[in-house]
Amino acid sequence: MCHRSECCIFVVNPLSYTVHDEYTTIKKKSTAEIKVIGSRFLATAFPIASKHDAEQYLAAVRKEFWDATHNCFAYRMGVEGSQFRFNDDGEPGGSAGKPILASIDKLALTDVLVVVTRYFGGTKLGVGGLVRAYAQAADQALTNAEKLVKYMTQLLVATFPHNQISNVMHVISRHGAQIVDTVYDEEVHVTLEIRLSRVEELRAALVNHTSGNIAFKPSPTQHA
Repeated sequence: MCHRSECCIFVVNPLSYTVHDEYTTIKKKSTAEIKVIGSRFLATAFPIASKHDAEQYLAAVRKEFWDATHNCFAYRMGVEGSQFRFNDDGEPGGSAGKPILASIDKLALTDVLVVVTRYFGGTKLGVGGLVRAYAQAADQALTNAEKLVKYMTQLLVATFPHNQISNVMHVISRHGAQIVDTVYDEEVHVTLEIRLSRVEELRAALVNHTSGNIAFKPSPTQHA
């Protein structure tokens, strides 16, 4: 079953017309800690679905580690990862937020926030040392996290005569669609949910197996 949110975005490659409906995030909160010349770096990774989620988790980390020297972060969101932000929280420019974002991108993840908390150990690490430390901490938290592959789905309402029920159910089963709702009156109205990239394949199969005795009404795209 899909877990839906309000997002309704999908992207079609203009060259191949291939629907991109798959993306990877993390299943739940994950942590890691490293020490570099006395400084402690505590990384916390969260799955997020909105900017509001990111702000709430960031506020929670800042509250938990109120006495830390820095709470640097980065996040990326969206099926295509088009929404992102990073922040160095007082560290030298480019030494914390960007390396954290690079760790997210290295694993091709989205809908993810990573906060790396630093407790200064008394020895300056230099920009290069900071880049390596923040990246390593973020890498470990994301590597430790259980990954979750999600899909964009489409709701499709199919209307057909009662004598086509067997044919329609056969096609639904073969193509991996889920029945969300069924209404019976003079005809049968079935609301189906299917992965976005398979909508046209399902539609064609239903038309073929019912000899065209079927009509469709699209419903909003879902963010699984």
